[in-house]
Amino acid sequence: MNQKNDEPKLLYLEDLHVGLRFTSGPYHLNEDQIKAFAAEFDPQPFHLDETAARDGVFHGLAASGWHTAAITMRLLVTGDLRLGSGLIGLGAEVAWSKPVRPGDTLRVEGEITEISPSRTKPDRAIVIVRSVTINQNGDQVQVLTAKLLVFKRAPDPTPSL
Repeated sequence: MNQKNDEPKLLYLEDLHVGLRFTSGPYHLNEDQIKAFAAEFDPQPFHLDETAARDGVFHGLAASGWHTAAITMRLLVTGDLRLGSGLIGLGAEVAWSKPVRPGDTLRVEGEITEISPSRTKPDRAIVIVRSVTINQNGDQVQVLTAKLLVFKRAPDPTPSL
């Protein structure tokens, strides 16, 4: 199947290097989305009720950190870092630096910080990716440092002449 011209190129281990930077498109978040996610996955008052949130630690309705992480995942998958084998996580460290509010528009900027080839399986490596999720004001709202399993391109099965 041929790749359309407007589709991003799939990347493999051979295409990556330490210092490679990538970005995502925007994602706009509204109050209904914040409350729906919270109702299902993180039903705490500061994610569900404006009045309760106003008097709490966030001083207003705030998205769950896990909601921010889920949005970040979507932005990573649909952004410039399109890995041919998918974003296969082996672990991560996440830090939330500022609350995400209704009306925020998020984007991700990231960088590959380390590539460790497998000692026993030459077709793969562990790649460390640091992704910063930023709101429309340029404020950092989350930092995600993830270990990804990345594969080389499959060898061409067509024999060369």
